[in-house]
Amino acid sequence: MPRIESELFYKNAIKKHGLSPQGVCWLSYAHQQIRFEIICDFLPKNLKNTTLTDAGCGFGDFYIYLQNNYNIPKRYIGIDSLKIMCDIAKKRTEQKIIHADITNTEIDVSDYVICSGAMNILTPYETVTFISNCYKASKKAFIFNILTGKVDSQTYNYLSKERVISLAKDLAVSHLEFREDYLKNDICIAFYKEAKD
Repeated sequence: MPRIESELFYKNAIKKHGLSPQGVCWLSYAHQQIRFEIICDFLPKNLKNTTLTDAGCGFGDFYIYLQNNYNIPKRYIGIDSLKIMCDIAKKRTEQKIIHADITNTEIDVSDYVICSGAMNILTPYETVTFISNCYKASKKAFIFNILTGKVDSQTYNYLSKERVISLAKDLAVSHLEFREDYLKNDICIAFYKEAKD
């Protein structure tokens, strides 16, 4: 059983905040941009020869961020479980956007799979499945951010650092990196398929 009804949760946010970071339940535009910047720190500096899948792409904001920074990948695919998000992302990015639930769908393989915020309302079981499916679909790495800390919430999903390390072991991750110094109760994680030099 889902923690909360995600479609209703996001539709209410869109109705209240429109096409904005708050419309996909970010606290602010600045916080969203900080998270994108941290994800990019784990990606190659130049993405022009890279394929990238954006898991839980929302309005396509990560693609727009890359576009604004003149760092568009060779191929971008966005995936979201909400049709309204997919429709908006297709119009904004003019890229391939797939309407699918990553917790029960095999996704196309890319060099890198990224996820920013899309796991924040999943159950613990859904989170494990989501991470596993994204890692399997990555040739080089799955890079994601998620809420972290010992917080008991009926709405949001908090993943402890210890649980992340345990998941990495279960998935036989070759190299694991963290960043947790940028926003309170937020962590960015990279599950690499090969050890870094």
